[in-house]
Amino acid sequence: MAIENLAKSAQPFALALTGQFRQTTIRQGMVFAGPSGWGEFAPFPEYNDQIAGRWLAGALEAAFGLWPEPVRTHVPVNAIIPALGPQETVSAVNSAVSKFAMTTIKIKVAQLGQTFQDDLNRVRAARQTLDELTSHGKIRIDANGGWTAPEAIENINRLSEFDLEYVEQPCESLAQCTSVRESVSVRIAIDEGLRLTQDLGAIKVQEIKQAGDILIVKSIPLGGVARSMEIIEQIDLPVVVSGSMDSSIGLESGLALASCVPDLFGACGFGTGMLLAQDLVQPSVLPVDGMLSVRRQTPEPELLTQATQRVTSTEQDQWKQRFISAWYEGAVNLVTDDVRMAVEQW
Repeated sequence: MAIENLAKSAQPFALALTGQFRQTTIRQGMVFAGPSGWGEFAPFPEYNDQIAGRWLAGALEAAFGLWPEPVRTHVPVNAIIPALGPQETVSAVNSAVSKFAMTTIKIKVAQLGQTFQDDLNRVRAARQTLDELTSHGKIRIDANGGWTAPEAIENINRLSEFDLEYVEQPCESLAQCTSVRESVSVRIAIDEGLRLTQDLGAIKVQEIKQAGDILIVKSIPLGGVARSMEIIEQIDLPVVVSGSMDSSIGLESGLALASCVPDLFGACGFGTGMLLAQDLVQPSVLPVDGMLSVRRQTPEPELLTQATQRVTSTEQDQWKQRFISAWYEGAVNLVTDDVRMAVEQW
């Protein structure tokens, strides 16, 4: 069948990161070409086939579908600071501001193996460095649901001295985030509370609006640009568009979404190119004057071949099977009729 053939022709890749991110130093996935361009399928290992199906739907839209008309050609970008020590954080902030003119910094906190003191040291180092370099620097923190509600309330209150723009997904559940939002003065942003909901057709709009002030929207993990736009209109909260630790190929979908959102809350989470030691294009897509241009990318054949060679034969088979399972468990019912027909005729 067509989806099996597409899975067989898709090319797995493995890209080294500059450091540890989400407990890994390697980013793996698959890329494939269609009539509209290249798509990237790279769900994280812990996601089931249903969730992975959303990532595949987003990738298939990129390769076989059409994106809405943009309202802007350039998108403001924030830098991302993973679970680094203070000195590494200083270097990362220096690089973000001095090389790429990114003055909004998102810092990971509540990461596995780290303590709150680690978080405090990291945020303090970032704020001090940012203030030395610019008069309008902004700091966001992202807990990825790693705190309980009491922990979040205490920790956010302690970190609020660093003038946080918002805290992203402080707790795992929407109910916990609501409790936190009612108890702190810092704005709360919802990411996983939307992105990992079991049924995108039955989004708990009111619960999300009670839990957060801002909505974090990631194109590929939500099934693509068109579906993400529908969700944005449905929930009707200020929006920050973010990437999903994509290669420069996968980043296109997020940029396409950010180019279509009428009113962005602020800088978007596309500074992940700084975290890639290897990529499928050279140079990686990186901001210029704090902005990224919205355009299509094509993998460089030599880089793609090298990236595929880093994936073992066993891993390649696993990725192809995951591709097929994600189609039947999720993507087939998420893609538009036009994309489904194009895939089935491929």
